[in-house]
Amino acid sequence: MSAHELPADRIDTSTAHSARIYDYIIGGEDHYPADREAGDAMVLEWPALPVHMRANRDFMQRAVRYLAEEEGIRQFLDIGTGIPTSPNIHEIAQSVAPAARVVYVDNDPLVLALSQGLVSSTPEGKTSYIEADMLDPAAVLDAPAFRETLDPGEPVALTVIAIVHFLLDEHDAVGIVRRLLDPLPVGSFLAMSIGTAEFAPEEVGRVAREYAARGMPMRLRTFAEAEEFFDGLELVEPGIVQVHKWRPDGTGTEVIRDADIAMYGAVARKTG
Repeated sequence: MSAHELPADRIDTSTAHSARIYDYIIGGEDHYPADREAGDAMVLEWPALPVHMRANRDFMQRAVRYLAEEEGIRQFLDIGTGIPTSPNIHEIAQSVAPAARVVYVDNDPLVLALSQGLVSSTPEGKTSYIEADMLDPAAVLDAPAFRETLDPGEPVALTVIAIVHFLLDEHDAVGIVRRLLDPLPVGSFLAMSIGTAEFAPEEVGRVAREYAARGMPMRLRTFAEAEEFFDGLELVEPGIVQVHKWRPDGTGTEVIRDADIAMYGAVARKTG
């Protein structure tokens, strides 16, 4: 079911939404005129925005495949899932290990309405969707779907992709991520992408102002601030880098300049 087939009272179509803007810019179909207007305005300010967003999604796919193939991770907890776009995390993980299990978390009514695309698991595996706000980690960890889908005694990959730039200083983004990671066993992983303005400050600053004008203020972070999310963890090589530089697999056809990317990415292991 596309956004256009949903009951009108399920979602607010009059104002732009970050997940729908993202969906529009990467070529999806679950968006409305307000989202398209916002996306067009943002791309006008920074023409590289579509390249940046696609590179972020490619990073997610490489990170999940790495975790499933090379680290043997069979459980994933995805925070701030967004609108389903194939391949989703469970499709990538289950293509490697059909018994992989995934819990998706978001609090957007459109994502909830489209969540059937997130729970179409293989027979051997399992996927679940939790409607919860990442600002309340306990609501995620205490949800029945979390306990019924994931084994707390086995490692879990916590994926937090392209979401913490919408958490302001008063939200304590580092603390939120840590409260989600702390209950997970040793051997678990954190995979994140973190918005930054360090490579194209003027252009990204203009995009951030477009978001803020639509009620979506952003907190872009420096490299040092990105490092804080990984304190006490063991970073996987190459460490914290722009997302297009994290273990590129040579499959991309776009020429990507550093100035086109406003996201740090990293994967790290919990060792204690």
